Amino acid sequence: MNESSTGADVDSIEESTSAAPSGLSRRGLLGLALGGGVASLAVGVGAGITGGVAIGRARAEAEAQAAYEFFGAHQAGITTPVQEHLHFASFDMMPRTDRDDLVTLLQDWTYAASRMMQGLEVSATGAVGGDPETPPDDTGEAFGLPASGLTITIGFGPSLFENEEGDRYGIAALRPAALERLPSFLGDDLVPEASHGDLCIQACADDPQVAVHAIRNLSRIAFGRAKLRWSQLGFGKTSRTTSSQATPRNLFGFKDGTANILADDAAALDAHVWVSASDEPAWMSGGSYLVARKIAMLIETWDRVRLSEQETIIGRDKGEGAPLSGGDEFTAPDFSSSGIDPDSHVRLAHPDQNDGIRILRRGFNYVNGNNELGRLDAGLFFLSYQRDPEQFITLQRRLATDRMNEYIRHVGSGIWAVPAGVSPGSFVGAELFA
Repeated sequence: MNESSTGADVDSIEESTSAAPSGLSRRGLLGLALGGGVASLAVGVGAGITGGVAIGRARAEAEAQAAYEFFGAHQAGITTPVQEHLHFASFDMMPRTDRDDLVTLLQDWTYAASRMMQGLEVSATGAVGGDPETPPDDTGEAFGLPASGLTITIGFGPSLFENEEGDRYGIAALRPAALERLPSFLGDDLVPEASHGDLCIQACADDPQVAVHAIRNLSRIAFGRAKLRWSQLGFGKTSRTTSSQATPRNLFGFKDGTANILADDAAALDAHVWVSASDEPAWMSGGSYLVARKIAMLIETWDRVRLSEQETIIGRDKGEGAPLSGGDEFTAPDFSSSGIDPDSHVRLAHPDQNDGIRILRRGFNYVNGNNELGRLDAGLFFLSYQRDPEQFITLQRRLATDRMNEYIRHVGSGIWAVPAGVSPGSFVGAELFA
């Protein structure tokens, strides 16, 4: 949970323009009408409602029509503007599969993903265009829906290169030295069934049905070659990747992602996110390393903490997101000030306190209903991209004394190498098999 927004917040614009003036009830408005003073008020309120609805509709339509290109220098879904919904899935290759099985799976996933990101079905025949006596190629729940900003990002886990079966696919020698399971951290309570995996797919979209459709169909395509190990749905982004996006809030109610790396900061991306041509191995050049952490939040406990203590724990004002040393949300924190606790989250996570280390975050909130104690099973599905996994490891170790640790538990974990983007006619990870 880190520190992200400029520009007007459309949600707040809609709320302020469509609401009645402060202190006026419906009865009060009726009284004004009976007194003959309703004309100007009605015009103002009516214009506000109309304007707010128009803004909301325009934004929704723009999000629905957004379509990102699958092919390019880098995989989509890293610096792409963070969408509102996530379906993340981890897969294990089936026993006794061979190199050809893996290569053809990646080719099939590439073909289907490139179509779905354009708002198309997974194949030309799709859900209804094939032989009616055979199962359709596409499951059909996104039939007729636009692309909705869908991005599909594919990664390779450490166990894909070598596991108890040995070097299954002849790629063990090409495993990046940095691609190892993350070490244990203070506060880890990991569930093995919700951690790790040979392969991962991150599907993000502004329509949850589009994201679910992507994972459902890619899982189906994998049948006989790979099986779903675990998956996670997410909503409400907890970071931004562009300056036009407002800083979102996490389930603790605080703005999250203020200091995130943005898509237009090429120097920061090159330094902290993209694997360089000078890094090893060469096939990872232009790629990145993805860390996923499922962080359960003790919601009911947090909700009973007084506001001043919540702000001390985070190190920021809850309303505006300003550091407790003063200023506004984007004012650099003054860590020499007594206003920021030495073990606050902001201080421990800030680049100035970590030799300039930065990561690019794309996290999402999650709520999985209630647990066996009747409490919310909710939290943050943390996703970060970095040039070297050591960046995340250093930051996570730094957070060992974070006062927020009293209210969170890390229950899921995984790391994957995310290859560079794909050229038309090729497939994800093709350089690994050259």
